[in-house]
Amino acid sequence: MNLKRLIFPLLVVVIVSCEGQEARHPIKKHSGSFIKESAVKNKEIYEKERQFLENLIAQDSSNNYIVSDHGFWYFYHKKDTANTIHPELGDRVRFTYDIRNIRDETIISEEENGIQDYRIDQSNQELFSGIREGLKLMKEGEKVTFLFPSYKAYGYYGLANKIGSNIPIKSTVTLISIHENNPE
Repeated sequence: MNLKRLIFPLLVVVIVSCEGQEARHPIKKHSGSFIKESAVKNKEIYEKERQFLENLIAQDSSNNYIVSDHGFWYFYHKKDTANTIHPELGDRVRFTYDIRNIRDETIISEEENGIQDYRIDQSNQELFSGIREGLKLMKEGEKVTFLFPSYKAYGYYGLANKIGSNIPIKSTVTLISIHENNPE
């Protein structure tokens, strides 16, 4: 008789616990609106920076600015019209560069950066996209000043204690040498 008293409650527990659990529904539903809002905000930031940089360029009659297909502007201090070789994928380049704010105040000097060695599109070196793309437009021995909107420079994150969020910058780059990648 004691056995029947034990089996019945166990059987009830087993039957009750076999009911499927109902899935919990999330409290908040994400619709992707954050990404859409972020894209709209970034477009607004870029448009303001573009207008600002174009106004700055219009006031600078001493330099002939070129608009790149990559979303930045540049002019030559020293241009090589005879050479036709631009760095390509895997080529090793040596160059120097500085970082300045739009008022031409030095943030990081060429001396602080030193001579840089970089493999075009194959290095993990911490160069922002504007410099990486700008190098591909240059030839050996050329010196170019670039105006980068923030998204081509340090973007939303800035540069620790040196450049704030969403700040356009200037950079003068001298391409010292190109060593072509000769896969054998």
